[in-house]
Amino acid sequence: MAAEKQAAEDLQGSRSVVALAMTCLCLVLSLATWFSATAVLPQLRAEWNLSDTSAAWLTIAVQMGFVLGAVGSATLGLADRVAPNRLMAVCATGAAIANAGLLLATDAPSAIGCRIATGVFLAGVYPPALKLLSTWFRRGRGVALGTAIGALTIGSALPHLIDASLDLGWRDAVLATTVATLIGAATAAAVLRNGPFPFPRTPFDLRDLHAVLANRPFRLATGGYLGHMWELYAMWAWLLVLVRLRLDVTDGGASGAALMTFAIIAAGAPACVLSGYLADRLGRPAVTIGALAISGACAALISFTFDGPLWLFATVGALWGASVIADSAQFSAMVTERCDLRLVGTALTIQLGCGFALTGLSIWLLPLAAEWLGSWRWVPLLLVPGPVLGILSIAALRSPVAPAQAVSPTG
Repeated sequence: MAAEKQAAEDLQGSRSVVALAMTCLCLVLSLATWFSATAVLPQLRAEWNLSDTSAAWLTIAVQMGFVLGAVGSATLGLADRVAPNRLMAVCATGAAIANAGLLLATDAPSAIGCRIATGVFLAGVYPPALKLLSTWFRRGRGVALGTAIGALTIGSALPHLIDASLDLGWRDAVLATTVATLIGAATAAAVLRNGPFPFPRTPFDLRDLHAVLANRPFRLATGGYLGHMWELYAMWAWLLVLVRLRLDVTDGGASGAALMTFAIIAAGAPACVLSGYLADRLGRPAVTIGALAISGACAALISFTFDGPLWLFATVGALWGASVIADSAQFSAMVTERCDLRLVGTALTIQLGCGFALTGLSIWLLPLAAEWLGSWRWVPLLLVPGPVLGILSIAALRSPVAPAQAVSPTG
């Protein structure tokens, strides 16, 4: 009997690992569309004669589209009513089509419209993926979600790698990310399924929004997430500008800057897995506070490395890239553990929607600050308040929940 039970547990463990791998593959492929325009922004600037404001909006548009999609999804309760794999497949297909619309764009306004649509559809890919993974993992949820965020990190950095290694024109780079996202959609439809610990499906009820917002642990976890997001996407969006500025001082052309940008962002992938492992053992608040402290310190220090050797800039940059995303999954894990299980999908969507709304503001402000300061060099200092406020919010989140108890679908 004991041998049969062990064999069943081993089989279930193997299936969970496969589900994690396939979900991460979908995220890497689907989220390649997120920064597809940002990675080729220097080429678009030259071809369309873009102003700084128009260039900023090409990045902000995806964030705003994500917020619109998240609001719509949360209002309709889609994440708690539709099977996650189906929602991911449909929305990834929509994101690919919207991304392909860039190939027909001839100026900034038409391109911005395509980027907004891309963001709307991506709101139906990322939150459902986190919920789906949570149905596979009662234990080790921090590692699982951390691995998923690591996949998101690689997906977000992928356009920079494509731009650096293939030496493509911007249209070819956009086409490559479009094809990747379509493959991600097909994978979600064909392979992904709910795990053995599904959350109950919930009929639409507008009062559920109030129930989620009234949950104090949700508000504190989301407060920490907002501080984290103030820094994260602004750093990712404008890192290429900082790297190009630094390399222009020494050596390295456009491809070298794109490759270094990819490497710095991609450093976050293994950091997400490591932080998930530590969070499952040391507690999520402690790990998130540590990551916020490190990333905030790097944001404060990176500007001071411009006059030093390139290895120092690269080292601080890699540490920043690792720490700025390392805690991201743990904010979502806190929500899945501390919210009403019937409303986990809606709660995740609200948290992510609020966070991405804030990223639009920080992404928009940084070019204005660079213009006012006369240089991008000192702009990262404006990101430091985010981690500071995030630390204060998470520090108020006490009494960690035991994961095995918190994630049980029966309560």
